[in-house]
Amino acid sequence: METGMLHLHNLLRWVILILILVTLYMAIRQKASLSKFSLWLMISSHLMLIIGLYQVIAGRYGIIKGLPQGESLMNNTFYRFYWIEHPVLMLVAIILITVAHRKAKNARPKSVILFLLFALLCILVAMPWPFRMEGIGRPWFPGM
Repeated sequence: METGMLHLHNLLRWVILILILVTLYMAIRQKASLSKFSLWLMISSHLMLIIGLYQVIAGRYGIIKGLPQGESLMNNTFYRFYWIEHPVLMLVAIILITVAHRKAKNARPKSVILFLLFALLCILVAMPWPFRMEGIGRPWFPGM
């Protein structure tokens, strides 16, 4: 189950990236379907949050399993990234996406663009890209 949840979490990042880009495009063009796309983005990001919380708490390297013997959280780059940096930045991004959806419902496309750009920046910084430090990076697609 842990591997399946990790692959699903990894796959959903592409869904969210595509949705955030499409929603940004809709906000820039001030399309009527902006609210619908922002809703799909918010739903998928909240689903990602639930899966991510499972990963952080009970996943393969979850908090329940604890740190390896003799390790310090802040000195171990792997655990610091996956227990602190990644969850905090992604939570900020999800909050920004939720606020952007609220702004889209109120027909404020300029505010939506601003919030989504900051959310996209948080997501891109906090993602475990394959070229990140050894041990932190994940493959481009799950199972590869």
